[in-house]
Amino acid sequence: MSALTEKLKITPEEYLAGEMDAPIRSEYVHGEVYAMAGASDGHITVTGNLFAMLKPHLRGSGCKSYISDMKVRIGADNAYYYPDLLVSCDPSDHKRNYIKHAPTLIVEVLSSSTEAYDRGGKFALYRQLESLQEYVLVDPRTYRVEIFRRNPHNRWELFSFEGETAEVEFASLNFHCPMQDIYEDVDFELAQAELPKV
Repeated sequence: MSALTEKLKITPEEYLAGEMDAPIRSEYVHGEVYAMAGASDGHITVTGNLFAMLKPHLRGSGCKSYISDMKVRIGADNAYYYPDLLVSCDPSDHKRNYIKHAPTLIVEVLSSSTEAYDRGGKFALYRQLESLQEYVLVDPRTYRVEIFRRNPHNRWELFSFEGETAEVEFASLNFHCPMQDIYEDVDFELAQAELPKV
């Protein structure tokens, strides 16, 4: 194999050390590092709306919500991701400053460039987290929230919520909210635009 076709692999320790001072956040998967792109207005708006609703709901429950800049570790340093939002109910996680190991719920907000990976390879890795009870995909371009929920037989079931009048449920957190609250202030015309506008 020529040097040009070899991919440079780094250790988890090298990744974590570099990430502490990096100007751009990157995710780590099996020795490779992937820079993260910026997020759209709709992406940030739905993430913020969910965080704003979950924060008071979780007060006093022993669970904490984290937004965007908190890493999740998967396996024996197999991967480190930055979910758009996560909730951990594990007391040990609350003592970890930069990385969570045991999320109960993870939310990823979809984009045209990440949707296939969020549904496929990323979800395959997230499923390795024994603590994870729900994996939530939110589409900022339309009223659609999909929740993959782990059942008592350790199988994942899909619960799909669609339409402006739907009521969305995160069963793992005993949380319900109107779909409209998740999408408050989202400009769907802007959210459907593919190219950035200056």
